[in-house]
Amino acid sequence: MRKNATKLTVVTVYAFLYAIALNFFWQTAHIYAGGLTGISQIFTTIMDRWFQVSIPISVIYYMLNLPLLVIAWIKIDHKLVVYTIISVTFASLAVHFVPTVVLIKDPIICAIFGGAMNGLSLGIALKHGITTGGLDIVIIGLRKLTGKSVGVISMVINGTIVFTAGYLFGWPYAFYSLLSIFVSGKVTDLVYTKYKKVQVMIVTKNPDVVIPKIQEQLTRGMTVIRDAEGAYNHQNHAIIIAVITNHEMETLEEIINEVDPNCFVSISQDVKILGNFEEMMFL
Repeated sequence: MRKNATKLTVVTVYAFLYAIALNFFWQTAHIYAGGLTGISQIFTTIMDRWFQVSIPISVIYYMLNLPLLVIAWIKIDHKLVVYTIISVTFASLAVHFVPTVVLIKDPIICAIFGGAMNGLSLGIALKHGITTGGLDIVIIGLRKLTGKSVGVISMVINGTIVFTAGYLFGWPYAFYSLLSIFVSGKVTDLVYTKYKKVQVMIVTKNPDVVIPKIQEQLTRGMTVIRDAEGAYNHQNHAIIIAVITNHEMETLEEIINEVDPNCFVSISQDVKILGNFEEMMFL
C-alpha cells in the first residue's frame, strides 16, 4: 500500500513538472519537445494553421498514447502498463488544467528551462520505476524491423521534429528545439542513473542454483568459471560474471538473498561495453 501511494505521489509530481515545462516554456516560445510530446505539438499546430481547428494538446497527447498502450498491454508486463496509463492520464490532465503562463519570451531561456524541467520530471518518474508513455514501443519495433540502433532511430525521430519546428516557425526555432531536447536528455541522465551498466562478479558454491534463477528473472548472458580455488580455505567455487543495468540491481540482490545469501558479489560501476548488449527498454 505504501509503495503504491509513493508511486502515485511521484506520478503527480511528474505530471505537474511536465505541464510546467510545456505550458510555461515550450508552448509560449514555440519550442518543440522530443518524442510524442513534440509530435503532439506538431499535430495541433498543423490543425490550427491549415484547417483552423483548435484541439487541446492534452487530448492529442492522450489519443496518440492510446494505441501504444494497447500494444504494450499485449507485449509487456500488465502492472508496468497500469502505472504507465496512470502517468499518461495524470500528465494529460495536468497539461489541460495548468494554465499557459508567459514567464519570459526569450526562446533560448525557454528552451533551457523547459528542457530542464521536462528532464527533471522524466528522471524522477524513471527513478521510481514509473514509465511515462511515448515512443519506446515504436522504437523497439523499428529496431527489429530495420536493424538500426535505438540511438539512431531516436535521432531520426527527434530530427524530424526539429526540422518541422524550423519549417513551421522559422529555422532559429529548430535550433531552440534541439537545445531543449539536449538539455532535457542531460538532466534526465543526471537524475536517473539506473540505465547505466554495471559488471557483477558472483563467487558462489551453488552455481547450479544461482545461474537458472538469474537467467529466469534477468534474461542476461553470463560467463561461468568453475573450479576456482579460494585462497583462504582452498575450497572450490564458481565465478559468475554478468553485465546488467543499475535498474536490475535490486532484482539481483533479491535473487542472491533468496538462493545463496552467503555468496560473495563484487560490483564494478558504469562499465563500457563493446559488442551486443540487449537493452531492456521502458514503454
